[in-house]
Amino acid sequence: MNSGKIILGVLGGIAAGAIAGILLAPEKGSKTRKKIMDKGKGYADDMKIKFEDLYQNATSKHENVLQDSKELFKNNEMK
Repeated sequence: MNSGKIILGVLGGIAAGAIAGILLAPEKGSKTRKKIMDKGKGYADDMKIKFEDLYQNATSKHENVLQDSKELFKNNEMK
C-alpha cells in the first residue's frame, strides 16, 4: 500500500474524530479541545516514529543498492 494513502487516511481519521468529538462532547469546549490536542499530539508522535522508520528503511536499502552497484562495477572492471 502506498504510504501517501496511509498518511492521508490517518489525517482524515484525525479530522473526522476531532469533528465528532466537538459535536458530541458532553464537556466544556476548553476541556474537549484539550483532549483533542492531546490525542492529536499522540497521533503526531506515532506518525513521526513511523516516518522515521520508513526513512531509515529507505536509507538502508539505498545504501545496500549503492554498495552492490559499486561491487558489480568493480567486478566488471577486473574482467
